[in-house]
Amino acid sequence: MNAASPILFDLDGTLLDTHDMILESMQYTINEVDGQNQNDEKLMAGVGTPLLDQMLHFTAGNKTRAEGLVNIYRAYNDAIHDENIHAFPGTKEALGMLAQAGCRMGVVTSKRHAMAQRGLEMSGLADHFQFLIGHDDWPEHKPAPGPILRGCELLGVAPRHCLYVGDSPFDIQAGNAAGCATAAALWGMFPCEALAAERPTLMCDSLTELADRLGI
Repeated sequence: MNAASPILFDLDGTLLDTHDMILESMQYTINEVDGQNQNDEKLMAGVGTPLLDQMLHFTAGNKTRAEGLVNIYRAYNDAIHDENIHAFPGTKEALGMLAQAGCRMGVVTSKRHAMAQRGLEMSGLADHFQFLIGHDDWPEHKPAPGPILRGCELLGVAPRHCLYVGDSPFDIQAGNAAGCATAAALWGMFPCEALAAERPTLMCDSLTELADRLGI
């Protein structure tokens, strides 16, 4: 990879610091409304995969009940979104450096398109990206490679010439399966050990470090 390599990014935990907002929404949905007593680690274990898949885990596969929890989660999360959404420190500046170096960039997330786009706009990051692929934009979802392959197609590059950056094991699994180089965002929601186990191409402590390692 080099300074002009196209880059695809995950959103939550990679560009936007949404850990506390997601955790609060999960605590409300699973523990307060559904009456369970799950610890924070279990509530956050599936972040990065589709929300319905996460809720199916807490309902022992009961789809009707899981769909109801998805609706509860989304209503609560939407209500607290705007006052809690923000980018990680230095993200806007690092993206500016990448853009100035000629990097073409897109976002591939398991979040709904509308809320993902709102988060990018409210955090001042939207202008750096050519496109956003959300949960409702593609039939396949991470850790499957489909949405990342679609991102490569939109960038007009073969996957081997593209870098995918994400903070979850599911991100690295999807990027590797797509044939991309992968960068583990150690500043996100998952521990270093869990990310290292997926064998990413790079592991970085910040977007600024990533830019530096790309020669920018």
